[in-house]
Amino acid sequence: MDIKNKATQIKLFSFKSVQMRTFHTTWFAFFLAFFGWFGIAPLMAIVREDLMLTKAQVGNTIIASVAITVLVRILIGPLCDRIGSRKAYTWLLILGSIPVMCIGLAQDYTSFLLFRLAIGAIGASFVITQYHTSVMFAPNCVGTANATTAGWGNLGGGVTQMVMPLIFTAVLSFGVNEFLGWRLAMIIPGIALLIMGFVYYFTTQDAPDGDYSELREIGELEPTEGKGMKSFILAMKDYRVWALFFIYAACFGVELTINNVAALYYHDRFHLDVKTAGLIAGMFGLMNIFARTVGGYFSDFFAKKIGLRGRVIFLFIVLLGEGIMLMVFSQMSVLLLAIGTMIVFSLFVQMSEGATYGIVPFINKKALGAVAGIVGAGGNAGAVAAGFLFRSESITTPQALLFLGGMVIIASFATLLVRFSPAVQDAEKKAFAAALAERRRLKAEAGNAPA
Repeated sequence: MDIKNKATQIKLFSFKSVQMRTFHTTWFAFFLAFFGWFGIAPLMAIVREDLMLTKAQVGNTIIASVAITVLVRILIGPLCDRIGSRKAYTWLLILGSIPVMCIGLAQDYTSFLLFRLAIGAIGASFVITQYHTSVMFAPNCVGTANATTAGWGNLGGGVTQMVMPLIFTAVLSFGVNEFLGWRLAMIIPGIALLIMGFVYYFTTQDAPDGDYSELREIGELEPTEGKGMKSFILAMKDYRVWALFFIYAACFGVELTINNVAALYYHDRFHLDVKTAGLIAGMFGLMNIFARTVGGYFSDFFAKKIGLRGRVIFLFIVLLGEGIMLMVFSQMSVLLLAIGTMIVFSLFVQMSEGATYGIVPFINKKALGAVAGIVGAGGNAGAVAAGFLFRSESITTPQALLFLGGMVIIASFATLLVRFSPAVQDAEKKAFAAALAERRRLKAEAGNAPA
């Protein structure tokens, strides 16, 4: 059954509707999840010295931080179909806060690796964020809604690069040494995640008309029996889901990789201190404040002009641009040029992510959670694969970035596999037109309302 009463417009400064309350709560939850997920990344130069880690061991911790997320994202999608976003997000945030707060207990490479592995589960928050906005917003604006909530959440990856060194410095001001300081600093994002878990439970609901349990009781939603496995199998059988899996590996997988290596890259290549390297690396993530939204907006715009095929064409363009700019960035040896090309490259990365999830809601509405989960897992699978490039002793970081750019260019051609039947295109065109008509009606009613 389709979810009813989806919002046909995004009113950023309004909290009156359940759709907009969910919009703001879910992006902020994802923001904090990202903050906890990558909070340790800008402090890795200190951790490397404290735990005496080799390049290969640092690379292994980077891989661990994103590897477990592949599995959890695949599982969390069908779970959303079954129990709804509200409960799924609440438990993920509360349980995920524990390893974030406890990573400071690590005393050697093995224990640190295990904590980073456990923290990676928080990355599944992305799937819930995209699922929740997909059931709250209509076809004419779902691409923009998905892109904005994900982009503002991803912003946490940039903010943490800037803020965690400041938190670390503040901790040091109490007289502790650097090796204790990084451990104490990680308690802050953990506490924030714990609090947000309770906030999410009390301020959101699963769908515009109520929670899934309530809707199933009155027959407005399919029963839960076999729901998770059924949706998972439907998604698994669709080759387009796997095409988007590889596409998302080439954009979000690259973003995760850059979030993990950027601070160390600037620290080692340009001989910058931890705070300066973190500030510059943070610029990459800060583009999320608008770039992913731009990707979603143009996905909706192209859909308005030429239908679902327009969304796919736009995705190919921005993904190809991402690969080209990553290769250019990898060759920069002057700091200012490296920063400039990184920012342009970042714009393409995040527009590609927004464009990908501008397509996801239309692949299979009966298995929305499973599709979102599998595609989202692709991002982490891409980061795992890229991690092996950066752990190799025989490949320099600029060489790894160059190879990665070439892989992104190849992946852009996977968009040729994302096709829709004429019947589906026609149905979605009508749904898009209906959503626009509803939006015009609501605006007209608002305009005629007495002051």
